[in-house]
Amino acid sequence: MADSTGPENHKFSLQEVLDSFRVCLSEDEHVSLERYVAGWRGLVKFMNSLGNVFTFISKDAVSKIQILVNFLNGENGSHYVTIQSMVKYELENGLVDVSKRGTHPESGCRTLLRLHRALRWLELFLERLRISKEDGKTSVMCADAYNESLSQHHPWVIRKAAGMAFCVLPGRPTFFEVMNVGSTEKVVEMLGEAVPMISKVYKITEDLYAQNNLLELP
Repeated sequence: MADSTGPENHKFSLQEVLDSFRVCLSEDEHVSLERYVAGWRGLVKFMNSLGNVFTFISKDAVSKIQILVNFLNGENGSHYVTIQSMVKYELENGLVDVSKRGTHPESGCRTLLRLHRALRWLELFLERLRISKEDGKTSVMCADAYNESLSQHHPWVIRKAAGMAFCVLPGRPTFFEVMNVGSTEKVVEMLGEAVPMISKVYKITEDLYAQNNLLELP
């Protein structure tokens, strides 16, 4: 059964995120929902470790994680073992509000889509951190990553708040310090492993949702 404890109980560890996403995929590239959730718990810790800057995203992520944990631990949990099985089960049983919000506003498919969109933003941001110079402006990196991904799904008020929050981000060394890996070289090396794993999980999920016309769920 999935652990329902909060993601804020322990310090962030980039290694834990890497390990979660590394074992997220089976040999036939099915995505374990429990491991996906575990990876997201780590990413929430990452955001929370930087103070209140990312609260507008991390709080929403925590609520979405709990919804998925409830599905995993529920009576139909066997249908939520992988993202693929979840999509199949919910679509075949009419449990997804495909065209407009209705009786299933917290379906697994819709809930995961919100995390999926945010995952793209974090993937792009972490990659920018990895390849940037020590004095690179994290505010610009984060804003660029946000504008390329998550912003298109947010109303103007949230986009405005996000832009203001990014302006007070700490420098690259602070980000690297909270990853609890060690030297800058070790952080860069581990990001070089973690980002491609996150990217692969993202792409498989993106393709699955595209094939089932789920990318614009209301």
